Amino acid sequence: MVLIKCEYHQLHLSFMKSGEVTIKDIARQLAISPSTVSRALKDHPDISRKTKNAVVELATRLDYHPNAIALSLRKSQTNTIGVIIPEIVHFFFSTIISGIEDIAYNAGYNIILCQSNESYEKEVTDTRALLNSRVDGFLVSFSRETKNFDHFVDIHHRGVPIVFFDRIYEDIGISTNRVIVDDYDGAKLAVQHLVDTGCRRIAHLAGPEMLQLSKSRFQGYKDVLDENGISFEPDLVVSDIKVKGVEFEGGYALTKKLLALPDRPDAIFAFQDLAAIGAIKAIKESGLRIPEDVSVVGFSNWQMSSYIEPSLTTVAQPGFQMGQEATRLFFQQIRQDDIESYTPVTKILKTELIIRNSTRK
Repeated sequence: MVLIKCEYHQLHLSFMKSGEVTIKDIARQLAISPSTVSRALKDHPDISRKTKNAVVELATRLDYHPNAIALSLRKSQTNTIGVIIPEIVHFFFSTIISGIEDIAYNAGYNIILCQSNESYEKEVTDTRALLNSRVDGFLVSFSRETKNFDHFVDIHHRGVPIVFFDRIYEDIGISTNRVIVDDYDGAKLAVQHLVDTGCRRIAHLAGPEMLQLSKSRFQGYKDVLDENGISFEPDLVVSDIKVKGVEFEGGYALTKKLLALPDRPDAIFAFQDLAAIGAIKAIKESGLRIPEDVSVVGFSNWQMSSYIEPSLTTVAQPGFQMGQEATRLFFQQIRQDDIESYTPVTKILKTELIIRNSTRK
């Protein structure tokens, strides 16, 4: 792994014309697959003459031209992958990096790793620096600040493979490979466990609203309450955008507010483990017992979660596997005969509930 401080290098990011015709446009109009169009244009013997004629005729009429940038990139590979993550210090992301390295190095590839530090501006700078370094593709988990995805749209239009992992946004204007965990199911596992152990006033330390995983975990929380006949109370769902993420300090401060309610919660489901650990500190300082008075569940299964007192019940995410799958999807894409005909996929990985001492037995 090569870890660099990604600095800005002057690079003009130009966008492809929105009306440029692609193989997928031709395929859509003829109701055939992109791969069939690609093979027809190459006069492949497996494609019928009728289909070839239809493809060539439409391609000529629409003034289709192969993506010259993509073709050029495929001929000048550097055997390097650019990886952008929010923070290296997070245990979950460090396990993802290990998974990426496991597959990349065995394939003879190196990685250049950049961390955005949850900054949109830093993320854009990192993207430009990696493009200047002529990486063969990108593996990306974007920052919490990112709401404009033009820098990734440009990468896609240049024909450079890009795989998003962990954090996704449903509508960024392009279709790319993605690897995520089943956040909705993981949240349901956590909250159902709390219900099964007798908890009824279950609070939620929610994550940043713009992240799809936050929305999925909140929906899982809410659906379990509904399925068990427990009324949803908006006052029990808290988040603080002034706190960087909902991490240790945020979890601590938000839990203090929850415990000050006239009818305090008897359980807390936290967006991630650091927030849950902050909650545990606040509960202890309030003179309450864990789990007898308040149960706590986190999400991620950070390394420290099993060592704190009490040890934290949490939802384990397969970080190493996520890194492996993201890298496999990258290689799957660059090995395609025609990058324009490639159809992106989404891999959804399962989670596991790890029961420890922060919840009732």
